[in-house]
Amino acid sequence: MLHKAGETRREGCRGFGAFTEPHAINPFGGGRVRVEKYPLIIQGGMGAAVSHWKLARAVSMQGQLGVVSGTALGTVVARKLLAGDAGGHYRRALEAFPEAEIGKRFIDTWYRPEGKADDAAFKLHSVYTVNPSQDLLELTVAAGFAEVYLAKEGHDGIVGLNLLEKIRLPNPALLYGAMLAGVDYVIMGAGIPIEIPGVLDGLAKHETVRLRVPVEGAEAGEEYFTVFDPRRIVAEPKGDLKRPKFLAIISSAVLAIAMIKKASGKTDGFVIEGPKAGGHNAPPRGQGPLSDTGEPVYGPKDEVDIEKIKSFGLPFWLAGTYGSPERLREALALGAQGIQVGTAFAFSEDSGFTPEIRQGALKKVAAGEMTVFTDPLASPTGFPFKVASIPGTMSERELYELRDRLCDVGYLRVVYKKPDGTLGYRCAAEPVDQYVKKGGKIEDTEGRKCLCNGLAAAAGFPQVQKSGYKELPLVTAGDDLLELRRFFKDGSTSYTAADVISTLLQGLDQH
Repeated sequence: MLHKAGETRREGCRGFGAFTEPHAINPFGGGRVRVEKYPLIIQGGMGAAVSHWKLARAVSMQGQLGVVSGTALGTVVARKLLAGDAGGHYRRALEAFPEAEIGKRFIDTWYRPEGKADDAAFKLHSVYTVNPSQDLLELTVAAGFAEVYLAKEGHDGIVGLNLLEKIRLPNPALLYGAMLAGVDYVIMGAGIPIEIPGVLDGLAKHETVRLRVPVEGAEAGEEYFTVFDPRRIVAEPKGDLKRPKFLAIISSAVLAIAMIKKASGKTDGFVIEGPKAGGHNAPPRGQGPLSDTGEPVYGPKDEVDIEKIKSFGLPFWLAGTYGSPERLREALALGAQGIQVGTAFAFSEDSGFTPEIRQGALKKVAAGEMTVFTDPLASPTGFPFKVASIPGTMSERELYELRDRLCDVGYLRVVYKKPDGTLGYRCAAEPVDQYVKKGGKIEDTEGRKCLCNGLAAAAGFPQVQKSGYKELPLVTAGDDLLELRRFFKDGSTSYTAADVISTLLQGLDQH
């Protein structure tokens, strides 16, 4: 619940942390609480709904930075309600939304107390365009609010929101919703988010903000923007919002310099992510041949100049196979504030993966049989994308080829200019003939997978198409997936987020 002046929140956060701001103001407007200035461990923001509020809350309550994923968040919350909202958590959060009518409308539109039959389709909301509908904006803002609200509920820890630069159109609305709930950090990668710091500044004051929209085929000098006016959501805001700290996910010192010199506002720090991390990876510099296994080859040019970034004086965290006590100590020795860890948390009991996905993966990990493939083609974005090889998922080529191509969620669509001057939308994972008809190159469709549907299925929300086909999961993980065995205890392959944190912090007090 939102807290009034004078109220205190119920539980403090536990665990290791340097509390350098011991009397920070509660962002919810009451009391004075202890807040970590910088966490040692950032839990990765893995979408869709793998880094859901339960995982972020569990990490935050251990004194580290719990992060919710903003990827497809409007779709996730709508499907949670359609599935019956077990425990009533999202309804409780939406009832606390600052504009009561919007929260009520969300619940009335999407909540189904009886849930959804296994062979029934999820109702779809409209797809994002440069000028989204009022209904879609309300859904997105309220979803961002609800996820952060639940992650922060009942304790005093810090919570972040992870977004992708490549999924640009929903981001202003998601940010505003998260800020209404008091989000502490925004972490963003999959591109160069130079406009986001200024957007955060504007949203904190409830000002209209805009984001530049890349349009393929646009003439030189032509610019397109998506505009978000917070007062379309909260007509009469009561005071400014807290501006969250902004961390850019980068893969080179060049990108760090770009964020420092060209960003529209303050960048508060960096997550330096190497190509061994899960999800999307930065492409290797240069266009060299693929490896014998068909994966991108990274070399010396892709190594990050840590000393250069350190010289900028901003805090940074290291990511990409840093999920061990030894590597945490290594990061600290290099001058980092700490590490970002994704894969270890993704397969913990607190994550949003289905039990079948989690247990199946960890069984293969225990047997030493798990592999991760850096797929240069899977993502419609064109970025390399890590795919975990798990039976019954889209990692199996035979199953991938059985799926009829379809784009019905649309978060990764790109905008293009039609011959008549209007804007169109296309996705390299949609039916090939449709993509080519829209002016796309046929070679760009090869091997593309529908990440929107695949990732949603991995979190337990598989769409059932009109043909009766049920979407299969697509699972991403980092290269250190086999190293999850360090978290297994007493013959069990099950572990929690708290287990991950306690393991990572082992021996640190002697460091």
